[in-house]
Amino acid sequence: MKQLANHKNKGIFFYFGLFHFFYRQIRNYLLKKIYSPFFGGHGKNFSFDPDGEYYYSNIFVGDNVSLGSRPTLIASLSKIQIGNNVIFGPEVTIIGGNHNTSYVGKFIVDVTDSDKKPENDLGVIIEDDVWVGARAIILNGVKIGRGSIVAAGAVVTHNSPPYSIIAGVPARIIKFRWDVNTILHHEQELYPPEKRLSRNDLEKYQDDLRNSSFDPDE
Repeated sequence: MKQLANHKNKGIFFYFGLFHFFYRQIRNYLLKKIYSPFFGGHGKNFSFDPDGEYYYSNIFVGDNVSLGSRPTLIASLSKIQIGNNVIFGPEVTIIGGNHNTSYVGKFIVDVTDSDKKPENDLGVIIEDDVWVGARAIILNGVKIGRGSIVAAGAVVTHNSPPYSIIAGVPARIIKFRWDVNTILHHEQELYPPEKRLSRNDLEKYQDDLRNSSFDPDE
């Protein structure tokens, strides 16, 4: 009798799990259809988790983009711009603005958007062919160059050049994905001539890193 009861319980849990799976699939499909028009713009093959947090009208996304599960993309007075062929790991956070913490005579909680300076809302740009790892944080004013990888858990406060791998808190460039010749071959395979990066620029980025003179704000 006990074995029969255990078998019945397993059956109940199996069907409950199956129901929950299909319920979530249908729910997420419908919510994506409802929410996707609220984005500032998006291309084809765009995937996002409807349970994430988005400032929809200020987010612009290209083709073949997946924002991963439960991301947070906040930009009240700026834009978050994401290129083509970009993937996020789970729980990525992008903050396209900041508080004006220099305001004298008001508590921080009382400082409003109208009290902000221009540099408080510079937005975030993520170029094409970028992978952002799980729980990475990208902050106001940052531009992530084409082909870059942002490691899981990184806190990115400065720009990164194309094809860089950045990691750490605060994040820094640890290396480039490939040497210049391999990057040029990769570019030739994927981009028309007028959109390819030049050898001179790529060599400059890599030389600057080797010489520890890369300026992330250039």
